[in-house]
Amino acid sequence: MRARTFTESGRRTQIVAAAIEVIAEVGYAKASFSRIAKRAGLSSTGMISYHFAGKDDLLAACVAEIELVTGAFMQPRIDAADGHVAQLRAYVEANVALVGEHPAAVRALIDLVKNAGSHSTEVSGRLALFEEHFRTGQAAGVFRPFDPRTVAIALMTGLDAVVATAAADPPEPVELARIGGELADLYVRATASDPEGGSA
Repeated sequence: MRARTFTESGRRTQIVAAAIEVIAEVGYAKASFSRIAKRAGLSSTGMISYHFAGKDDLLAACVAEIELVTGAFMQPRIDAADGHVAQLRAYVEANVALVGEHPAAVRALIDLVKNAGSHSTEVSGRLALFEEHFRTGQAAGVFRPFDPRTVAIALMTGLDAVVATAAADPPEPVELARIGGELADLYVRATASDPEGGSA
């Protein structure tokens, strides 16, 4: 497979960025190549077809880019947290704070997961991570006994609902921090053996 030139890589990045913005604004169903080309400043849709095999290929590139952006924002905060409970709190707070930093990316990902249908692996992957986190935390004695899958589903759906509501009309960072903190408190109280402490 031929390596992409610097110019080609830059053009792909430009198209993906435009596609994410369009999806965030009008949704997956209305994100036509003509809208995306106009947003990217391209003279025709041919340039999109040159770089991407079709809409599914472009959407997959959008999801990959959004995952990079969200990972770069959230992962350092999670890694800095010490222990299962602190990491759970950091994940929730960072996910809510992400809305203020990258609102278009969040709105686009929500719409893609909800409507595109082909990105269910993103959902199942997060669910598996939460399940494993709860299981290992239970083994360490810092989470109380509960069914990890059920609680992981409840956490994901609740968190996603809060994020989706905030992304529709992002509040100020201070308000997002308050929302994230309250939601994290709720999940910690519901799952931790010692909600006031313990960092295993």
